[in-house]
Amino acid sequence: MGRKDFQKHNEEFVCKKCGMQNQKATQSERNHCRACLYYLHVDSEVPGDRASRCFGLMEPTSIDLNGKKGFMILHRCERCHKEIWNRAAPDDELPTALTGGKAYT
Repeated sequence: MGRKDFQKHNEEFVCKKCGMQNQKATQSERNHCRACLYYLHVDSEVPGDRASRCFGLMEPTSIDLNGKKGFMILHRCERCHKEIWNRAAPDDELPTALTGGKAYT
């Protein structure tokens, strides 16, 4: 069961880091680039609230395999240093070195 305060935003966007055009996600929502895994720090405390005024680039710093959620990506803001975990999407180009050679499932 998801968070009741979660605000869903599933929109196409161009990555501010690598310039890739990202389509809407087929499941849930896409908040990070599927190629370089970066995104903009736009949410404050509630996922999807778009209340942050930081707008720094969120750098992917690590990937972890969570039994229930699949691959999770830890992002760290290059401007304010806030860290946020995000679920990987099935079409993300996850670096094999960070996933221990495992594919998204």
